[in-house]
Amino acid sequence: MARQLGPPASDNQGAGRPGGPPANRRVAGPGTPLSAGPAAGSPPVFPPGGQTRQVWVGPTGRRGAGPRPKAGGTAPPQPPPGGADTGTWRTASGDDSRAFHGPPRRRRRARRVVATLIVVSLLLVGWPLGLALWANGELRHVEALVPGGVDVGRTYLVAGSDERGSGGVNDSTTGSRADSILLLHVAENGQGYLISIPRDTYVELDEYGGQKIASAYAFGGPQLLVEAVQDLTGSHIDHYVEVGFGSVVDLVDAVGGVRLCMDADVDDKDSKLKWTAGCHDADGALALAFSRMRKADPLGDIGRGARQRQVVAAVMQEAISPALLWQPWRQIALVEAGTGALTVDEATNIVDLGRLLLDFRAATGPDGIQGTPPIANIDYRPGGIGSAVLLDQDKAAQQFRQIREGAWGGSEE
Repeated sequence: MARQLGPPASDNQGAGRPGGPPANRRVAGPGTPLSAGPAAGSPPVFPPGGQTRQVWVGPTGRRGAGPRPKAGGTAPPQPPPGGADTGTWRTASGDDSRAFHGPPRRRRRARRVVATLIVVSLLLVGWPLGLALWANGELRHVEALVPGGVDVGRTYLVAGSDERGSGGVNDSTTGSRADSILLLHVAENGQGYLISIPRDTYVELDEYGGQKIASAYAFGGPQLLVEAVQDLTGSHIDHYVEVGFGSVVDLVDAVGGVRLCMDADVDDKDSKLKWTAGCHDADGALALAFSRMRKADPLGDIGRGARQRQVVAAVMQEAISPALLWQPWRQIALVEAGTGALTVDEATNIVDLGRLLLDFRAATGPDGIQGTPPIANIDYRPGGIGSAVLLDQDKAAQQFRQIREGAWGGSEE
């Protein structure tokens, strides 16, 4: 009896040969209902000739996640028991593998949203951190801090150096002096103070005798100036910050200008300030002249100190403006201008300068207190140094003690 070799001629004929149907897979001809297809987890099989079939696509987008139609069935069954909408029926044809393997559109959209949020979060965290590290590396340091004074709260000495030729200042004066001296103190109770010490204030300097306090910088640099201020105020200086005189131009321009006010008409040939009474938007050059002018001011150095505080406060307010957060190009310009303008003590870093900005805002805001020490004689002439400002020693000592305690309520200038 002859034995039949190989499978009978049927739907499996040619299975496994190139161009033939897959082995052990039934292919329906035209008009023949399709069976349930391969088992769950098997690759999908599509009929030739572009015929279609019904497939169940579950919530994960994979075939086999839900029930299949019965062999020869013409309509899909109802969703799984319990009424849960866990999938849907689709008509697939050709190589439409998306019906089996592609994730639902909502899932792809969610993944894009998550990826976008991750990128934005990295930028929001990474950009400020990178900017701060860069700025910290650009800071210039100098030895300035010395022992002495009562160390309570936070105390900053902000000195404006008038070294000539430093961008916008060119006159016959030579050397460097502390053109402006600001004492910023935040008491332990949170009260902020910004005190202008007149640069012509009379002090006694070791080895140099009676001098104007601005000369301490010329004779002994930042350390002698810090020592002189500590002896005068009784307060220990925690941070020293020096601002180059001509750098006011770059700082003001970097923040986009500032709003300044003065109730007087001025045409001063020394500072080159031309001003009409009222408030005006000032660029860097105008702000520099505004802060330098004193000879046309009836209050002289006292009036100039008040204007310098106004300029500093205006720059600080712009530097911490929320609008700056969304303008990275202005942030870069401000860092470049700030690090080029500032010299700090050996221990001060970018975090300390950030706190300085906040403390300036507190001291110049509605709850802050600004002023000058009590003055006994605005035209004191001890001989050898010209006209100086003589403080009322008793009243000044009491005022500085109250400032350290956060108890001074201010006074009229």
